[in-house]
Amino acid sequence: MPVETLQPPYSLITREIESEILPYCAREEIGVLAYSPMASGLLAGSFSAERVAALPEDDFRSHVPHFQEPQLSSNLAAAERLRQIGERHGASPGAVAVAWTLRDPVVSAAIVGFRNADQVDGILSAAGELVLSAEEIAFAEG
Repeated sequence: MPVETLQPPYSLITREIESEILPYCAREEIGVLAYSPMASGLLAGSFSAERVAALPEDDFRSHVPHFQEPQLSSNLAAAERLRQIGERHGASPGAVAVAWTLRDPVVSAAIVGFRNADQVDGILSAAGELVLSAEEIAFAEG
């Protein structure tokens, strides 16, 4: 039975699949359904070091390396770059994060999670229409 899709985590700060998996999927015509393009909310633009420090012990993010130093400062800087790009487009940092994930034609779709219904329209509508320039992609990647 042939493999038709793969579902890895993929975001601006979770890029491990770029070197081998994405090229393999392109060669073998395997679709990629990337999950967590906003890195569990870290790239959505609402986190700060203080908010991360206040995460409850039972919130899985309080134990994830992306939410801890030394990665946290770098990841918050990435979210700030996404915010700056989003300002130019009238889009949220989360929408830019999703657009960044979808920029690669091998990525067929991005699986986006939300905490409440108010978040859906702003991210999905902007991400669906938002195409990042090569300069914006380079800036986002720091």
